[in-house]
Amino acid sequence: MPAGHAVAILAIPHAVATAIRWLRLRCDVHRPTFRQFGIASAAGGLVGAALQSQLASPALTLVLGSLLLLAGLTELLERRVPLPQTPFWRLFGGTLSGLFGGLVGNQGGIRAAALLGFQLPPRQLVATATASALLVDAARIPIYVLSAGDVIARAAPLWLVASIGVTLGTFLGIPVLTRIPETTFRRILGGLLVVLGGTLFAAAI
Repeated sequence: MPAGHAVAILAIPHAVATAIRWLRLRCDVHRPTFRQFGIASAAGGLVGAALQSQLASPALTLVLGSLLLLAGLTELLERRVPLPQTPFWRLFGGTLSGLFGGLVGNQGGIRAAALLGFQLPPRQLVATATASALLVDAARIPIYVLSAGDVIARAAPLWLVASIGVTLGTFLGIPVLTRIPETTFRRILGGLLVVLGGTLFAAAI
């Protein structure tokens, strides 16, 4: 199966999980961050995805893998570099993380790494990242349906099963989120970023 078709099919359960997570956490969205970082991140992600075939390269993947490793390690070692809570940094961080995420194809991980710098509590961080991801899904799903609608229709059993799985996971995961202390949450997220960064780094070399 071509990579583009796989992305189109997987976008369906991704959108389902994102929509459900947003419905459950919408009251926790940090609105100033979403209006600036979130919207800029979504716009940058779409631009990056559109330019992926022209600009993506192993060198870029290597750089982003290194940045994710660094972001994860600063969390694990508690040597964080907080970003100023100003409109400029939210717009700059959102645009840059979205653009790079779109180019590499892993917007969620890079978005989470950038949001860590704004020191949001766990529910606000997840809710704000989810609201940003929902904008991307709302923009790209119609494009996928128009360009690969027949492929998506033939793969309906696959994405239906996947959608059921992510729905169950979302309903089970959100209550757990409220019970995790912030320090533990940030360490878990830092560990996941280290794994993701290491994976990208290894793929690039």
